Amino acid sequence: MGLARDLWGFLRVRKKYWLLPIILTLLLFGSLIIFASGSAIAPFIYTLF
Repeated sequence: MGLARDLWGFLRVRKKYWLLPIILTLLLFGSLIIFASGSAIAPFIYTLF
């Protein structure tokens, strides 16, 4: 959680709030690929990309 706290501090101090949606989207896609890679729905998710 230290990384998240440092990242939020950077965004707040530097006023780079526009980076927040990009970071959240990358985290969402990364977690989707990680969680779906070992499941039965993996072929259906990979057809979306």
